[in-house]
Amino acid sequence: MARDKKKKKSQAADRRRPIKKKVSILSSENIDWIDYKDVNLLRRFMSERAKIRARRVTGNSAQQQRAVARAIRIAREMALLPYAVRQVTQRSRGGRRGDRDRDRDRDRDRDRDRMPEAEAPSLAGEGAGAPAVPPPSEPVEAAASEPAPEVDAGATAATSAEAGEGQS
Repeated sequence: MARDKKKKKSQAADRRRPIKKKVSILSSENIDWIDYKDVNLLRRFMSERAKIRARRVTGNSAQQQRAVARAIRIAREMALLPYAVRQVTQRSRGGRRGDRDRDRDRDRDRDRDRMPEAEAPSLAGEGAGAPAVPPPSEPVEAAASEPAPEVDAGATAATSAEAGEGQS
């Protein structure tokens, strides 16, 4: 039985494709020393989002990968390469937040359609949560020129007399 298991494993290994060793860019182009100022070379070892690619992806040896990573870090510090690339993507309509917003808008539109026009809220006061306030009928300046409330005449005469004594 032990022999049967070994044969099955070897047959499975025969069916698989042989693993091809990835050849390093540095080896194929005979690059011995990696310069941090060679941005075009370093970009080949970075992903679209500015991450350093792994050894198994690039085919570098451990020593080459350390040198590449060190050069990329120095180039980032010197602002020759970005730390991260900003991805601006539009989210699909299936996002969690989008569903709630879309449902709320649909419900609000449906409620507005059911109300008579006299009762329907105006667009200006809709988002604030407070009822719409009608505009004032008088200008604001007229409110400031209203007469002051009446004060007892005897009290004003006494205060003006005291003020006069302090001046002389």
